[in-house]
Amino acid sequence: MKQYLDLVNTIIETGSWQENRTGTRTIRIPGAMMRFDLSQGFPAVTTKKLAFKSVVGELVGFLRASRSAADFRALGCKVWDQNANENKEWLANPFREGLDDLGPVYGVQWREWPAYKLIDVARADQISAAQEHGFRVVSELQDTGVNKVLLYKAVDQLRECLDAIINNPGSRRILFHGWNCADLDAVALPACHLLYQFIPDAGTKELSLCLYIRSNDIGLGAPFNMAEGAALLHLVGRLTGYTPKWFTYFIGDAHIYENHLDMLKQQVQREPLPLPVLKIADRVPDYAVTGKYEPEWLEKIEPSDFILEQYEHHALLTAPMAV
Repeated sequence: MKQYLDLVNTIIETGSWQENRTGTRTIRIPGAMMRFDLSQGFPAVTTKKLAFKSVVGELVGFLRASRSAADFRALGCKVWDQNANENKEWLANPFREGLDDLGPVYGVQWREWPAYKLIDVARADQISAAQEHGFRVVSELQDTGVNKVLLYKAVDQLRECLDAIINNPGSRRILFHGWNCADLDAVALPACHLLYQFIPDAGTKELSLCLYIRSNDIGLGAPFNMAEGAALLHLVGRLTGYTPKWFTYFIGDAHIYENHLDMLKQQVQREPLPLPVLKIADRVPDYAVTGKYEPEWLEKIEPSDFILEQYEHHALLTAPMAV
């Protein structure tokens, strides 16, 4: 994990101070990247203890399209509690639906993206084509004086990625994202890790993943997100018959909160330890072995199915999360 420590040092040494919505200043650099070869180990930070159970609990909540902090807590992840119930702007938001509600955050967009088409009622060919692709008519209305039909479907972006890996691995369009402009005013926190692109190599049967994060808290968020993205890559590889290979991690605004500096200055003095290994429980089908495509395991997977082995780490370090 030397790449991570190098990034921390780069931000501290070359970054500039910025004000932000949380009220706690950050020191930041624009644009950063880390690239991990997963054949060499799992990118779990070793210079402090990673909250791995929370990482995979959140991932499973996303895969189940959860929108409640209570769902994440039940899966062993408490990181959403403050955003759900202590964020003053969200508490006053009319789209919030009560205790623990988060709105249509990450997993809802991943698995149930709300897609609409507004088509001139006279264009029967377009309406028919939309219906063939799973859209259904929900209403008729007038738009700028023209009679139109409103159609809707929930798009399972992640499932479509798996389907493409199986059926069209040469595609350069195997991606999903969580930045839904129509829902930005209706969520507790707009997506930070917002764009994922899978890149299969049908010849080597290796699967890589590029992740773009618009804004990344390097002290707390980056170790969590790195492990979560790598775990997702392992799961998708398992369900499609590919071996995880490259995980490339792009950051737009890479920042350190002022009250995390002491923790990180202590962390960068520690020597990284050998990377652990991620195993997925035998009960989860391996397409490479069975030859049977079972994407329903995206919903059936449990946090306990992700097993981190040979994980050596330095002592726990903590810092407050900015909300």
